[in-house]
Amino acid sequence: MADTGRPRAKPVAVGPPRHRLPRRGRATAEKSGRRRRITGWIVGGLLTVIVLALVVLGAKLWDALPGHDADYTGDGERDVVIEVHDGDTTTAVGQTLHDFGVVATVRAFVDAAHGNSGISAIQPGFYRMRTVIPAATAVSKLTDPNNRVGRLVIPEGRQLDDTVDMKTEEVTAGIFSLISQASCVELNGVEHCVTVEDLRAAASTEPPTGLSVPPWAALPVTQMGRDHRRIEGLIVPGSWNVDPSASATTILSTLIADSARMYTGFGLPRSADSLAMSPYDVLTVASLVQRETKPEDFPKVARVIYNRLHQHRKLEFDSTVNYRLDRQEVATTDADRAKRTPWNTYMAEGLPATPICSPGDEALQAAEHPAEGNWLFFVTVDLEGTTLFTDDYQQHLANIEKAKNNGVLDSVR
Repeated sequence: MADTGRPRAKPVAVGPPRHRLPRRGRATAEKSGRRRRITGWIVGGLLTVIVLALVVLGAKLWDALPGHDADYTGDGERDVVIEVHDGDTTTAVGQTLHDFGVVATVRAFVDAAHGNSGISAIQPGFYRMRTVIPAATAVSKLTDPNNRVGRLVIPEGRQLDDTVDMKTEEVTAGIFSLISQASCVELNGVEHCVTVEDLRAAASTEPPTGLSVPPWAALPVTQMGRDHRRIEGLIVPGSWNVDPSASATTILSTLIADSARMYTGFGLPRSADSLAMSPYDVLTVASLVQRETKPEDFPKVARVIYNRLHQHRKLEFDSTVNYRLDRQEVATTDADRAKRTPWNTYMAEGLPATPICSPGDEALQAAEHPAEGNWLFFVTVDLEGTTLFTDDYQQHLANIEKAKNNGVLDSVR
């Protein structure tokens, strides 16, 4: 709108202007304002206390409602497997049981577990339970060692497949067999197991990413094609918990992923850089060390391996011949050593195509930190495990004769 030139209206003041109040009036007004503010604070505080009291009272009334603290009766309906995680509190365990339909309420389980020392001793892992059982029964089942399932122990130096001792004909269960045994659980009278064949198939056909193979092992694993041995050495020996309800692929993927984290914790990638080798090759060296000698000689054997690799000599380890034959034997025959396989270090220079077992921490440490020395040969010369090292081939032949005389070797290595 255009300016008409008329004066604009001034805003109208509401109430008497403050500066026109008498001084005493202004003081009285200020005191009154302060009293109102203090009163507001007090009222607000009282309301907060009342609200909190109502919340607490409401929780207690909720707990007192019929059925809120109900408990099941009877022997249950069906078997289920539940997992207790590391660091789970009693309440967390109770929540898991409630989620699986084992107990009626979390509170019922917590109350039943109160004062039971066995509850605090429960280890992380998998447990066979039944649905719809009293909380006290659930506590009893959880604290019964017979209901723990999925326990897997992998000794150091085991390979994926079973092996046979050629002298005693004793069969040593491989990692696949150990996993299969650990996965077995009886549910509702029927035994469920992941078979060795399932595990082999998963190891052969799943892509490396599907098996959680770490990036530093992806290429050599891929290069092995569909051979199940391509994941050899990628599962760390030790104690594990296996979910009996999981598939073969999931079980292997979980073990390999957790093992990769452990290898990283052991410092494997970093130590491999200092050796100018790949982490996978250092792991392979560790597996040879594990299979070739006893722990006190691990660092020396590691040094022999590196010395022979640097001089482009064949390693000529009987353990690499035995690996493909799935057997354990101190010495091998000429015919065995003549068989060309991706692992036979009599037939080709360099390391075998994969590790030949799952090495333990000591063997890995030796591979990462070999002893200082110029040794090129070693041989175990007696049944007590005494191993002699030398860089002189003629001395090595003399040491072999000692081994033969002591019944350790039947033929020259």
